Amino acid sequence: MATTSSNVISDLNAYFPARGPITMSANQNLADTVEPRADSRLLEITQRLTTTLDLESLIQVFFSEIAQDVDHDGMRYHNQEARIELQVGEDAVHSAHYELRVNQQDLGMITFLRRRPFNGTELKELEDLLCGLFYPLRNALMYREALRSAYVDPLTGANNRAALEMVIRRDRLLAQRQTQPLSVIMLDVDHFKQINDRYGHACGDLALRTVAQVTTGQIRGSDQLFRYGGEEFLLLLSNTAQGGAKHVAERIRIALQDANIPWEGRNLHLTASFGVASLRAGDDSTALFKRADEALYRAKRAGRNQVMGEL
Repeated sequence: MATTSSNVISDLNAYFPARGPITMSANQNLADTVEPRADSRLLEITQRLTTTLDLESLIQVFFSEIAQDVDHDGMRYHNQEARIELQVGEDAVHSAHYELRVNQQDLGMITFLRRRPFNGTELKELEDLLCGLFYPLRNALMYREALRSAYVDPLTGANNRAALEMVIRRDRLLAQRQTQPLSVIMLDVDHFKQINDRYGHACGDLALRTVAQVTTGQIRGSDQLFRYGGEEFLLLLSNTAQGGAKHVAERIRIALQDANIPWEGRNLHLTASFGVASLRAGDDSTALFKRADEALYRAKRAGRNQVMGEL
């Protein structure tokens, strides 16, 4: 039968009292939190972890290091606030969960996975060695957030042009190397200037945020939304041919058409026009975007609020 840390600790309360979430204060010394015998090992693990600020690499290094002390089959890191879910190793039926906090800052949850239950001694050792993860993990999360801020449009929450330039080259080369389809959708809000002129820029900002939210709700987790400029957005769809991309664009078009924008006691509505293009042999990103842009303006000239594919 599968067990979790809470059940295991509860079963062993007679000689291994439950400690609850693991926390650490700013003025607390790591050495004060662990058994003396673990000090040198804890320092070694901490030094290894401070060699990277990449969160995925950090979790992989910690998993490998801890495996030398306590045998386990897999490890999962979950951070709900940052929407991060990482796993290394394998799934297993028995697990030990630890919430990590520093000065009331939630750093997420670590779950150790194993085919057989953890015993009390192993759980105590895991808790001791977890102390070495606190500050490297906090630093990695701060670094990740700094990068995210650099590549995210602050108004809409969509990725920005800098992020697009970084991502498109990678995805284009990968698609061409693996001969997989790659499509883009250009989306432009219809008559956006009229919204700003009639209701003000605050209403225009709300409309753009609504476009980003509605669009995100209609796409896969692997699809990526970018604010391309002004009221124009771009969607990057990996492993998607033009037919599938046009279907996605039509779904978004209908969702935007049906969306309500509450403003000063009334519900406003907007529409958008779409241009779709797919990667061809020899394409660079400029050629791909140009065909999508041309399709978009054909949709505009044809009456707006519709989807057009490339010629």
